[in-house]
Amino acid sequence: MLDANMQNQLKQYLANLREPIELVAALDDSAKSEQTRELLTEIADLHDMVSAHFDGDDQIAGGRRPSFVIRRASDPQKWVRFAGLPMGHEFTSLVLALLWAGGHPPKVDADLIEQVRSLETDLEFEMFFSLTCHNCPDVVQALTLMALENPRITATLIEGGTFQDEVENRDILAVPATFLNGESFYNGKIELAEILAKLDSGADEKAAEKLSAKEPFEVLVIGGGPAGAASAVYTARKGFRTGIAAERFGGQLMDTLGVENLPGTVYTEGPKLADDLKKQIGEYEIDLMDLARATQLKPASEAGGMHEVTFANGATLKARSLILSTGARWKNLGVPGEAEYRNKGVAYCPHCDGPLFKGKRVAVIGGGNSGVEAAIDLAKIVGHVTLIEFDTKLRADEVLQAKLRSMSNVDIITNGQTTEITGDGKRCNGLVVKDRDTAEERRIELEGVFIQIGLVPNTEWLTETGLELSKYGEIVIDEEGTTNLPGIFAAGDATTVPHKQIVVAMGEGSKAALGAFDYLIRNEAVEDIAQAA
Repeated sequence: MLDANMQNQLKQYLANLREPIELVAALDDSAKSEQTRELLTEIADLHDMVSAHFDGDDQIAGGRRPSFVIRRASDPQKWVRFAGLPMGHEFTSLVLALLWAGGHPPKVDADLIEQVRSLETDLEFEMFFSLTCHNCPDVVQALTLMALENPRITATLIEGGTFQDEVENRDILAVPATFLNGESFYNGKIELAEILAKLDSGADEKAAEKLSAKEPFEVLVIGGGPAGAASAVYTARKGFRTGIAAERFGGQLMDTLGVENLPGTVYTEGPKLADDLKKQIGEYEIDLMDLARATQLKPASEAGGMHEVTFANGATLKARSLILSTGARWKNLGVPGEAEYRNKGVAYCPHCDGPLFKGKRVAVIGGGNSGVEAAIDLAKIVGHVTLIEFDTKLRADEVLQAKLRSMSNVDIITNGQTTEITGDGKRCNGLVVKDRDTAEERRIELEGVFIQIGLVPNTEWLTETGLELSKYGEIVIDEEGTTNLPGIFAAGDATTVPHKQIVVAMGEGSKAALGAFDYLIRNEAVEDIAQAA
């Protein structure tokens, strides 16, 4: 199962084990069970503190075979169960489960760990993932940590491709899909802090109190995508007290699979690039505040000398200068049926949800790079793809168009307007597309619709601040990243910069940081002015 390189890496990781762990599997006669046996045997052979057992009973199986449990030998009441093989994007999750079960301390805020341990309710989590989903590992790892820290919490992590019948029966058409005590808990990516906030009504209040207690920053970056990360590195290197407040660190990188146009990097993946940026930030004294969604801005002129940002949990932060890099999100199609069938056939992430449509008919809406790339990837998994583009021709790079046209299970419709997504009340079953020349409409029967029609800036919270926005809601900036408000700069996809690309965002973030540096050295701090008076 593991090649020599993966075995060598895993052996190095397992050297961090502090006490013995047990891998207990419940198998059957299937090929997947044989692969599970092979994987667990290889892992056990890499370290003498790991033992593998293949006599798991129905309790170990939890109703699914193949399944296996990872538990600490000295405390078998704390365990996590994997149903199916956690390979692909989930291999890291498997490694962390082994380390945490073996006593290696997780790199998680101590307050969050304490919150997990203090939960006094029996919680039984089931979570479905796909091996190509780059949003799933965060959920898998959060639930794994909870199960291994609190004996009243169990987590069963299920590879949907192995248990396709259960996926069908539960009407799961998007991952990650998390269930609690048999009921739907959350669809989509959710971090440990967010899970705890949903379980602990006082979690938001505690987080807000901790956030509000921070001293004012010289530079506060709002947003943790490529632009925000670049900004923070530049201002920290200039010696300024810098903070990053991000709703989701990594931003759109977390929804991007292949990155092949970043100069100096032949190929990487969005989540890996985000992790590299986080590691780089960790090399500096940058205060990273994740899961912090900004909701209100008071410019310094209104807030008494410093800019003040309020967050969804009620916390406030102050700063001498701000760099707004809130990025953008997928644009909704805005037709009947889209909202009703979201996560019930309507999806926005082909890499995450594509495997759930294996052998089925799907549509991709959008003929730019994102749409054509999605159609290419999906065509390798699903039965048939119909690509629908509003314009009279595709807008993707020619190399992508050529690849798409070479695929036998793809139809391309141009000059087509999607007017409705249809369904039976439970799940999507088709869409209606209108020819923009003839106004003729036709219905296409299918089981999934992937929407890839561009981006909308995350700037709604800035509309009443006096900050100048374009007619598209973008923050208006000059060539230095300066906005119309003194001391406030902006960068990346949330701005009027014409090209929304990773490398452009990084450059714009660096430029805005240099603009903030220039502003700060030319303007005295409020306390300095007060002392001089």
